[in-house]
Amino acid sequence: MTVLSAAILGVVQGLTEFLPVSSSGHLVLAGALLGVPEGSLSFDIMVHLGTLTAVLAVYRADIARLIAGIAARRRPDLVLAGLLVLGSIPAGIAGFLLADGVESLFDSPAVVSAMLLVTGTVLFSTRFFRAGDRREPRAAGSLAVGLSQAVAILPGVSRSGMTISAGLLAGLGRESAARFSFLLSIPAILGAALLDLTGGDGIGTLDPGVAATGFALSAVTGYFALRLLIRFLAAGRFHLFAWYCWALGGIGLALTAGSA
Repeated sequence: MTVLSAAILGVVQGLTEFLPVSSSGHLVLAGALLGVPEGSLSFDIMVHLGTLTAVLAVYRADIARLIAGIAARRRPDLVLAGLLVLGSIPAGIAGFLLADGVESLFDSPAVVSAMLLVTGTVLFSTRFFRAGDRREPRAAGSLAVGLSQAVAILPGVSRSGMTISAGLLAGLGRESAARFSFLLSIPAILGAALLDLTGGDGIGTLDPGVAATGFALSAVTGYFALRLLIRFLAAGRFHLFAWYCWALGGIGLALTAGSA
């Protein structure tokens, strides 16, 4: 992989990991339609760690407060930690049991394009959700958010789009839905990186320049993408991302049908 390819894929990963438009879908379509090669497993580890860095930077105060609260055994923080554990279980089970079966879908741009249309439909539906005021979900809501995160194992299904939509449906406020979604993404991103690490050769075989480029650009673009998403969500414009998903999914289906 060249430094230029690493830069392109790092920016794509950083932008689309947090914006509700599916990072996996973009990486597959980038390879199939734009001629940009998909990254190796070792490169995937680096860009996952880059986007994890972005989450830690944006939510550093919440994370520090949660850790301190757990150490002090404050009930609200212990409850939140329990909800995050509960919400992480479905994705963990899905990743363990279904990863091999889902892997073949990453070779199908048509499937990715169809799932982008599904993602767009879910995003647009949030336009009709009544704004809630809860800061954390109930146990059932946390499990629903977790199940939506598990569905996002499918390429073309946005993790952030599905989890935030589920959080809004569970009665969370807009910013609270984003907060819970991205706190929940920390174990999910770590799990994805560990899955790549155990399934490949680690990062030892990756060129240092390529690794640094992918990590840095995914972290920086991820930070600004996450800030942008929070702003759109707070303004009640989350559903506008549906149009992009529909357009990209439709274009992908048209191009893959034409090449069949």
